[in-house]
This record gives sequence, C-alpha cells and structure tokens, in this order.
Amino acid sequence: MSHTTYLSLGSNLGDRIANLRKAISSLPPKLLPLVQSSVYETEPWGYSEQPVFLNMVVKGETELGPHNLLAFLKQLEVSIGRRETFRFGPRFIDLDILFYDDLVLETPDLVIPHPRIAERAFVLVPLAEIAPDLYHPAVGKSIQGLKSNVETSGIKLFQSTIA
Repeated sequence: MSHTTYLSLGSNLGDRIANLRKAISSLPPKLLPLVQSSVYETEPWGYSEQPVFLNMVVKGETELGPHNLLAFLKQLEVSIGRRETFRFGPRFIDLDILFYDDLVLETPDLVIPHPRIAERAFVLVPLAEIAPDLYHPAVGKSIQGLKSNVETSGIKLFQSTIA
C-alpha cells in the first residue's frame, strides 16, 4: 500500500543546493518524489550563530511504514555527511517527516505530524506553496491557515527549482 508523505529538507553546510539535490535523487526507490517546492533561504532557527539554511519540502509516495521511513532518512542523512553535533546545530542535510497520510503518531523516537510545524516558517512557506489546503490532523487547521500565524519576512525565495 502506498502512503503519501511530506518531507522537510534543509542544509546550511557545504554546497547546500548539491546536498538537497543528492537527498532528493537518493530517495527512490524507497520514496518516490512527486512534487517539490521552491528552495528558500532562511535564517537559522533555535541556534542563530551558524550559516543560513536552504529549505524546501517534497511530497512523495512510499511503501515504507513510518518507522522504516525514519530509519531510511537517518541513513540517508549520514551518507550525505550529517554528523551528530548539537540540537538545532549546522548540518549538511536535515530530513524530517512532516506528514504521513493523515496519521497522528507519538512514540519516543517519532512524532507525526512533526511537532513543530506550526511554529516554523521555514517549513510552512514551502509546504504552503505545494499543499496550502493540506489539513494538519493534530491542530485542525490548513497549512495556509498555520502559515498566516507565523512571521515569514525572513524567508527568501532562493530558486524556484533545483533540477
């Protein structure tokens, strides 16, 4: 059975565009990308003394269950160069599961929908570009509605495609 998932991708070390490209090209066959947002340049969140990020969102289809998808994404991050540093620190690539169908899941190692979507403009801006009417099942609002509640002035369009 195929599941619709939305992923957030971010990079602020090395060749940021190349890191995003590598991540997307490495998703198949485990996850088939269907739609990609534009790439946005964003200020760091949580820890400000680091380079600016490039962020985007990808909608895809997968046969993997949520925990297997998480394990695949963590392996992919390491293969692209991610090393454990500190929370909200710089990274070559960050891959987060935002939504998995309309699943609401809370386990010690995985929370879906991602628990900080509603406060992160760097996620809401690209997500609203490709899925403004997507309904957040835990919050009860659309992505466009959530985006209207956050400050987005620090989010700048970097390029419309990474192809």
